[in-house]
Amino acid sequence: HDAYWAGLALKPGCQTFSTDLCVPISRLAECIAETKADIEATGLVAPIVGHVGDGNFHVLPLFHPDDTAEIEKVKAFVGRLVDRALAMEGTASGEHGVGQGKMKYLEAEHGRAALDLMVAIKRALDPKGILNPGKIVAV
Repeated sequence: HDAYWAGLALKPGCQTFSTDLCVPISRLAECIAETKADIEATGLVAPIVGHVGDGNFHVLPLFHPDDTAEIEKVKAFVGRLVDRALAMEGTASGEHGVGQGKMKYLEAEHGRAALDLMVAIKRALDPKGILNPGKIVAV
């Protein structure tokens, strides 16, 4: 948790889009190296932190909350990060879950049939749509 606050201190006044992913251990070094190169090419300040023993790492891209161009740059970076993880047979979310931020990647990771099943289960268990609406799957 100290790494989070240390990351924020790198760019005072900024916020972070904390994201994580997981890849097979055999691809971890490659994924981190490509991510680091992407950060440098994009010009972002985005510390890489984590406990990599299971292939999971976190990236904390920093952005000014009132800078829409910087926010879009971070969103594009996160999209590339997810694409990179999936291309390496990893997952879009290591331990933080899907939530709202990674809903759009579920189909790419799991396929249409699996996503349709998730939606059907959500509708069966929550027919009124009152349990955590707008999270994980859109119904």
